[in-house]
Amino acid sequence: MGFIADKQTLGDLNLLDRYGSSSIFALFDQTRTKGGQVLLEKMFRHPLTDVASISRRSSLFKYFQGLDLVFPVNVEELTIMERSLHSIQQRNWLSSIGQTVRRQSLRLLGLHEEYDLFIQGLQITSSIMSRLNIFLNDLLKKDPGSPFEDSIRHFQALYNDPRIEKVHSVRQNARISFGRQVKCSHLLGNVFYQRMFDVLNMLYELDVYISVSTVARLHRFSYANALPAEEQVLHIKNCRYPVLKNAQGNDIRLDSDGNILFLTGANMAGKSTLMKSIGVAVYLAHMGFPIAADRMKFSIRDGIFSSINLPDDISQGYSHFYAEVLRVKTVAEAVGSSKKLLVIFDELFKGTNVKDAFDATLSVTKAFAAYRNCAFIISTHILEVADELGKDHPNIIFSQMPTVMDGRTPTYTYILQDGVSADRHGMMIIENEGILDMLV
Repeated sequence: MGFIADKQTLGDLNLLDRYGSSSIFALFDQTRTKGGQVLLEKMFRHPLTDVASISRRSSLFKYFQGLDLVFPVNVEELTIMERSLHSIQQRNWLSSIGQTVRRQSLRLLGLHEEYDLFIQGLQITSSIMSRLNIFLNDLLKKDPGSPFEDSIRHFQALYNDPRIEKVHSVRQNARISFGRQVKCSHLLGNVFYQRMFDVLNMLYELDVYISVSTVARLHRFSYANALPAEEQVLHIKNCRYPVLKNAQGNDIRLDSDGNILFLTGANMAGKSTLMKSIGVAVYLAHMGFPIAADRMKFSIRDGIFSSINLPDDISQGYSHFYAEVLRVKTVAEAVGSSKKLLVIFDELFKGTNVKDAFDATLSVTKAFAAYRNCAFIISTHILEVADELGKDHPNIIFSQMPTVMDGRTPTYTYILQDGVSADRHGMMIIENEGILDMLV
């Protein structure tokens, strides 16, 4: 089973909105090809769950980040190459001859489209293969032991095969004889058909590696160090929200001895942004992607569950409070199944009265505290819960996002501090906005 992150979590962390400029996907999507964008989305939808795979992908991004490359192929030409390859798949020599005769016959009848696509595709394929060979040879000379070496060697084995010389020696605007058309059609549509799509896939990978590594370089992102699941570690230095300019960073340190971060602070103090920052960092780290932090080491987890922007469900007749209850139930089932999870709850049970919210937050947090294999980040406005939890739960870390008063105006540092916040400035903000004066 792969890494778990349901629709609610993906939405809370704003990970996958392809068209939203503030999403994490949009931040990294500087791809130039459709195939590269599809591959990037696949990586986002399927985080990795083993140390070796994560480390290998991270090493590839770091390698390309150090090179500062430009994608080596014209995108319009690549599209034509792909269309041409899709159109010529064959079973044997006879079908190659038949297809060539058909294209020539249609051309004589004035129907040039299929013939022109084949000839143009053949010439462009030859040009792309030759340019790609030069590009990859240069990479290999720069670093013979690079993590991309296997892909380069795989391409070179194809390019240096004597049989395919008929293809990559085709020149632009040169006349191509009937016999050579048949041979090239058979080679591309039969003998090397799958390997040519391997070349396309390698180009899409290059597109993603160059795109993501460029973003990492521009934003000064780093790469996390993945550890085995049993180590139960989550340490992040200067963790920031990736799409927020000039974001304030914070240090996070969770392990099996202190696996619950209990977070307090006033509205607008930065609690939700901090929680999203941690969730995004853990998700990206499992993808092997660069993260918005100075350093990070983490133990592999089975997934993330969050409840940050939980809507009520009018179509089901659910109130906000009942939607919260169902969300906690979903998470409790996952936690109880012995999975190693990161769980993020922003303002548990804010959809009910203060007394019920106090009792429910206290009971649920106590129950979660028994599961040392998971990491929890829980925020609340109900400060009295912290007093009760502090009595007999040494694995709970109490932290706050403080408010600094400038006269009667609250300001915020967005810097995580130890302890429990006693800030209550809701009425002051209402008065500062002059709402009550408007109603006199």
